Amino acid sequence: MDQYHRPHDKKVCAGTGGRRRKFRDKKLSHVGGVFAATKVAAKDLKVSVRGRGGSMGVKLKKASTINVVAKDKMKSVKIIRVLESHNPEFVRMNIITKGAVVETELGKARITNRVGQDGIVNGVLL
Repeated sequence: MDQYHRPHDKKVCAGTGGRRRKFRDKKLSHVGGVFAATKVAAKDLKVSVRGRGGSMGVKLKKASTINVVAKDKMKSVKIIRVLESHNPEFVRMNIITKGAVVETELGKARITNRVGQDGIVNGVLL
């Protein structure tokens, strides 16, 4: 299986001393998607991904611009690099995630959406 959340975190034994048994098997419907790892690049790169039930989604693999809200106007600005992220490895590799702070032509901006799942980068100026 690719990725399955919820590891076994309860006690191994029941209160009476008997062993706890598994509640149910893992299901394919509970498997998460693969992390998109959107990177800063010169051109955008979008990939179409098939979802459950045949629905199509867009993953953003490489991003060059960010839609920034500045003084009640939306502006598309070039991304220079990633400054802050919850993972220091993502800063080093220029991977964009929600909540990350990026350097743009207008200044610093915080990412407000889930980039890999939305297919676009949105943010607000700091």
